[in-house]
Amino acid sequence: MRILKKILLGILILLILVAISGYIYVNSLKPQYSGSLELQGLKAEVSTYFDDYGIPHIYAQNEEDAFTTLGYMHAQDRLWQMELIKRIAPGRLSEILGKELVPTDTFFATLGIEEATKKAIAKIDKNSNAYKLAMAYIHGVNQFIEEGATPIEFTLVGVEKQPYQLKDMYNTFGYMAFSFAMAQKTDPMLTAIQEKLGADYLKDLDVLSNPNSTFIKNSKPNIEVFQELSSQIAQVTQNLPISQFVGSNSWVVSPKKTSTGNVIFANDPHIAYSQPSVWYEAHIVTPNYEMYGYHLAGVAFPILGHNRNYAYGLTMFENDDIDFYLETNHPTDKNQYKTPNGYKSYRKQTKTIKVKDEEDVVLDVLTSRHGPIMTHVQDEILHDNPVAMSWIYTQHDIKILDAVYGMSHAKSMDDVREAVSLIHAPGLNVMYGDAKGNVAWWAAGQLYTHKDHVNPKFVLDGASGEDDIVEYLDFSNNPMAENPEWNYVYSANNQPDSIAGMLYPGYYLPEDRAKRIVELLEPKNDWNIESISQMILDVTSPIAPTIVKESIDVMNISSFSDNQKEAFEVLKSWEGDYTKASIGSTIYQRFIYKYFENTFRDELGDVLFEQLLKTHLLKRTIVKQISNDDSVWWEDITTDTKESKADILTQSFKDAVNNLEKQLGVDISKWKWENVHTLEHGHALAAVETLRPYFNVGPFKVGGTEEVIDNKAFDYNDSGLYDVKVGPSTRRIIDFSDVENSISILPTGQSGNPFSKHYDDQADMYSKGEFRKMKMNKEEIIEASRLLKVTPKN
Repeated sequence: MRILKKILLGILILLILVAISGYIYVNSLKPQYSGSLELQGLKAEVSTYFDDYGIPHIYAQNEEDAFTTLGYMHAQDRLWQMELIKRIAPGRLSEILGKELVPTDTFFATLGIEEATKKAIAKIDKNSNAYKLAMAYIHGVNQFIEEGATPIEFTLVGVEKQPYQLKDMYNTFGYMAFSFAMAQKTDPMLTAIQEKLGADYLKDLDVLSNPNSTFIKNSKPNIEVFQELSSQIAQVTQNLPISQFVGSNSWVVSPKKTSTGNVIFANDPHIAYSQPSVWYEAHIVTPNYEMYGYHLAGVAFPILGHNRNYAYGLTMFENDDIDFYLETNHPTDKNQYKTPNGYKSYRKQTKTIKVKDEEDVVLDVLTSRHGPIMTHVQDEILHDNPVAMSWIYTQHDIKILDAVYGMSHAKSMDDVREAVSLIHAPGLNVMYGDAKGNVAWWAAGQLYTHKDHVNPKFVLDGASGEDDIVEYLDFSNNPMAENPEWNYVYSANNQPDSIAGMLYPGYYLPEDRAKRIVELLEPKNDWNIESISQMILDVTSPIAPTIVKESIDVMNISSFSDNQKEAFEVLKSWEGDYTKASIGSTIYQRFIYKYFENTFRDELGDVLFEQLLKTHLLKRTIVKQISNDDSVWWEDITTDTKESKADILTQSFKDAVNNLEKQLGVDISKWKWENVHTLEHGHALAAVETLRPYFNVGPFKVGGTEEVIDNKAFDYNDSGLYDVKVGPSTRRIIDFSDVENSISILPTGQSGNPFSKHYDDQADMYSKGEFRKMKMNKEEIIEASRLLKVTPKN
């Protein structure tokens, strides 16, 4: 008995020791939000106040000290995120995450971002403030890497911390530029469709700009090759463990349309959800500088920001800055390709991709005069049909560090415009408003022209030179508006109007959000922060009811069951609202997928159909195709009869209701949108199922949907479940009548450290559409914050 008691006592003591050790270990990993800290290189003491949401308010005597401190604070909350994002562009993910990421690494290593980074850094002005402050930030990051706690993800994955470098910041810019591009998914797919089905099948696809769409108005001062290429690109981009940049909304209302007589600025960039979320907030104050900014992991200067004088934000321009060229190999020498001046040798470069627990992968990258050969890059060999990718980002001088520095350090609207003009890629709509009453929008990006016969949404002829770029346009020809007479500017990734006598080729989103924004802004002249905050959460589609009417008018309801008739009446009375309690939205969304499937899959086949679902093109196509009674797509080529529009739409509705009955039951009152539309913020390590509950945040039942202002996008599939993939990465509203009470929200929290209380403390608020203050009043900040005193280290 005594022995048993001793054993039990020993076990109890062991468990207590394990618990104490675990407690000590976990606490050692938490970010430091108070107390004191010494940093090398500081000239004077820096006071950093962490507010009630973990956002640092950094008060320093000079900017270099401020940015050194910012680097340290950013790293202690987001070092794992920095580690992942810096590895994407050079193709180094499989080094830490394993062989599953080899196709992704192969793809990105082929793009040439790393080489473009080297050229940019070689040309940088080391006497510029942009360079000095970027290096100060990097110095802060590296001090945390050297002296701070190792994030648990590094330990679980088995990654050694390495010093952060300027090239990592530039490679992050390169990844950002690529993730905006839609051409890589669309051009090879369209070419494959044209080769397989012919030009008649493209008429109903919105391949060209629609002159009847809602434009942003300006106001100035071989089939297998193409199908496989498209499939490959879709695969590697889908497997990325870090957020992709997708869409966005922004509008800036001039004093003449507000109740206060001051500018109100709103912005919600749409980015793939992840944990941690993409933005890190920081407020910096020095005697000569103040900015409340939103930072990408590892980037010194805020991509979004505001102070008491002005605010800036962004949406995606969606312009076409990638062209694919089909090269023609020499008939006997596969190392040469045809040019207008005879045959020329491919430039060959060998790269090594390190793979965790596996042999290295050796990659031969071949490059023509247009760019790297993308066909079968996974196989590392050149086939008879090489396709080269011509990308503006890697072909022109990269000045984006100077651009983001300039936007965050501007003294006037002219300064911001000048900084925006330095951005050649990615294509961005930079939105602007200030305390003086100015509102503006500039489309950033290097635009160019082809000859009239060229449609850049298809793979082009690389051999003749006839499809090559003809002219690069000056920034003055870019779409823009400054203080327009209609008293607001906006962007929803839709087609901009022309000021250069041409419509700019691109992969613009349909007019749905743009139309709704204009519909709400135009008639109202007493906007305030409360009404703008309601607008940014709007979930009504102005287009869906039109599609419903076009569809139900031709359906053969006499063939419907009783439940189908009841669902039909619900859909008929639905007004396009995607609230959580909506039933019409659930029926509509299921019907739309079945319409896609019954209309397009038979001609395209499974592979091309799945690729089409992942592009903006299908969203733009619905209104045009569904209103065409004579569309060639209506006939189901797998049957002996000739189907009509009425046949396909009637069958699609029946299929939709049948599927919903199996999924949710026959009681239509239970078909609420919240039961099928959920948001879970996924961490990169959640691929290991046992880790998912500890690292992921959610799921949450949410409203919104594709292409409403509260854009909550998902992948189209046949599951009947709409797991949200993309949405507002922040919602920001800056009211220049009361800047210190401007509001914002993050999808999860400020910290990427799972042991921080700020890992997910905004997630529930975000899912409910709530906001919090972006504090700028020092007295208020001090009262509600913890002080971390940062002093120079001897």
